[in-house]
Amino acid sequence: MKLGAMVVAALWWLVPAGAQAADREFDCMIEPAQIVEVRSPVSGLLQQVHARRGDLIRKGQLLVTVESSVERSATDTARFRAEAQGALLTARNKVAAAREKSRRMSELYKEEFVSAQARDDAAAEFKLAESELHTAEESSQLARLEHRQSVDQLRRRAIYSPFDGVVMEQYLYPGALVDGVEGTKKPILKIAQTQPLAVQAILPFKMFPLVKPGMPAVVLPEAPFTGSIPTRIRTVDRVIDSAAGTFGVVADLDNASQALPGGIRCKLKIATP
Repeated sequence: MKLGAMVVAALWWLVPAGAQAADREFDCMIEPAQIVEVRSPVSGLLQQVHARRGDLIRKGQLLVTVESSVERSATDTARFRAEAQGALLTARNKVAAAREKSRRMSELYKEEFVSAQARDDAAAEFKLAESELHTAEESSQLARLEHRQSVDQLRRRAIYSPFDGVVMEQYLYPGALVDGVEGTKKPILKIAQTQPLAVQAILPFKMFPLVKPGMPAVVLPEAPFTGSIPTRIRTVDRVIDSAAGTFGVVADLDNASQALPGGIRCKLKIATP
């Protein structure tokens, strides 16, 4: 790839100045936008791998599940605690009763039917009931947070695809032990993003002032693929390879139909002033 680019760069210097106004065509490669090795964030027994080598995958598709019976039980328990209302209802009823008792004692005190001590005791009982209600509300909120944490921990045992693409390799199979310890995680799958694809080309340095991000271009895939695909330059390298006198450009290639594979050669045609 680099040698071919160097040949193109060398030929560029031999083209007469008057012939440089037409579309310029360069060798390029159509590659996956990114390649990712899928690993488990937690330790456990690999329960199921839902995609095999060569399978097309979509963003959000379930790829891997790790055995999660303990975490599922913990989530059910946490959900029950979060939904339990008994202690909260009891505390609210105590507040309502204590409020009413305090009100009656205050009225009776004004009519001199009860002592000041009885009135103060009723008021203190009301304040204590309010404190118990506040504690019950805090416990209920804490139970909801613990349930959310349990759900998040359970979700970590299912891995979903971050993009549209294809499975390149499968390293582990159901029954294998996956390790979530940092630095020792074994990959389960290798996946490649094929929507969009990335078109990479090496251009001669003389083109640097003429090529800008957002500039329209056309990609011509190698046989047996035919036709031309319009695109735009996404990235222009800001560091020049001084030894070769070249720089790189990258364009995104729409591949929603997954018709094009990654790793094929192409021609990149750029129309410049």
